[in-house]
Amino acid sequence: MTEMTNLAVTPAIHLILGAARSGKSRFAEQQASLLEQQSAATVVYIATAQAHDGEMQQRIDQHRDQRPAHWPTLEEPLQLAACLQRAQQQYPGAPLLVDCLTLWVTNCLLHSAPDYWVREREALLTLLPELQQPLLLVSNEVGWGIVPMGELSRRFVDESGRLHQAIAAQAQAVTLVVAGIPVEVKR
Repeated sequence: MTEMTNLAVTPAIHLILGAARSGKSRFAEQQASLLEQQSAATVVYIATAQAHDGEMQQRIDQHRDQRPAHWPTLEEPLQLAACLQRAQQQYPGAPLLVDCLTLWVTNCLLHSAPDYWVREREALLTLLPELQQPLLLVSNEVGWGIVPMGELSRRFVDESGRLHQAIAAQAQAVTLVVAGIPVEVKR
């Protein structure tokens, strides 16, 4: 595979969207590495995935193996805003990379408390403008396909789309990764 283009990263919030296996995580990691070089602060990787089965564990292991081993990893499937606040205190100035928002949305929607997603979404959106360090947010763009048949699946697509819009409004950069090629949507 060819190396992805350097988009001269410096934005405070950079939303990186793409389909499954589009190369968005690889692009985000490359951008984070550039930020690490620019700031001389080690990237902090925030993982939202949970290994509920062997196949998901393989995906998690693959992601872990492809990123630099010296990056500290914080695993947080539910309380993303609180995790970002802790990371900001523990690693001041460090670029933060969250992979991925759509897994986080799923985890929150499946929580037993009916208002859990709404509270966590608002906590994140309130925190974003207060962050004092670069933040890369990776997420799946899921709204381009057929409307799902199940209620939970439709809610997931709707809530992911609304979250992307809200974050994109606050972000200094939005990139869509298509077939391994980053397409600048907002800069």
